[in-house]
Amino acid sequence: MSRTSVLTLLLAGPLQSWGASSRFTRRSTESAPTKSAVIGLLAAAAGIDRDDDTHLAPLAALRFGVRIDQPGTRIRDFHKAMQPVTEKTMPLSERFYLADAVFVAAVEGDHTLLTRLHQALRTPVYPPFLGRRSCPPSRPVDLGLHEDARLADILEHVPWQAAAWYRRHHRSALPNQLTVLREKHTDEDAAGDTLPDQPVSFSPARRRHTLRTVVTTFVAGPTASTMHPQQAVHHDPFDALPVLPEDENV
Repeated sequence: MSRTSVLTLLLAGPLQSWGASSRFTRRSTESAPTKSAVIGLLAAAAGIDRDDDTHLAPLAALRFGVRIDQPGTRIRDFHKAMQPVTEKTMPLSERFYLADAVFVAAVEGDHTLLTRLHQALRTPVYPPFLGRRSCPPSRPVDLGLHEDARLADILEHVPWQAAAWYRRHHRSALPNQLTVLREKHTDEDAAGDTLPDQPVSFSPARRRHTLRTVVTTFVAGPTASTMHPQQAVHHDPFDALPVLPEDENV
């Protein structure tokens, strides 16, 4: 029997956007990271091509959950684009984002696969983004690999990851509980919500998702005795990429 481990990710940035059912000129965001986006982030880090459904399948089969450590604020932006060949102006679109949010995401599955994905996060083929390419992370995404672990236990015990300014603002009234959104077990009776968020293919020509069931639970919030002090970390999401040689003719 293969070992089951849990890979945790820290998703923090000035802007994030996690669309599950956006269409046409209105691009919404969910209140927390979607499975399809996080699996896409891992696939990109591992260098899996968008058309490679075979190598995507084991990643899509991982169990997924996310804890909301800092909910953020929903904001709206407007985008205007032009077709580069015909110079035709495209319809004005609305784009929604989460500002100043922090999440702990986790995937559970085969230890060997998660070990490879953990290494990919440290040396990604393609840089990670928080739902859209315009949303780079402000802190390292890799939060650690937990061997012989279960997703629910890890999301309960990983230290609170809220930003330093958010901690200071709430130091006199720490949250009593943190919300966890996790995939429903196949043999679980708990009611849940369905989202068109189970990735099947990321191919631009035939992108496909199926429904998955999400269960909402809660874990104990931080206390003054359990909070770990945050260390200031310099983070540039492009540091992990190889440096290209300079073109002397430029």
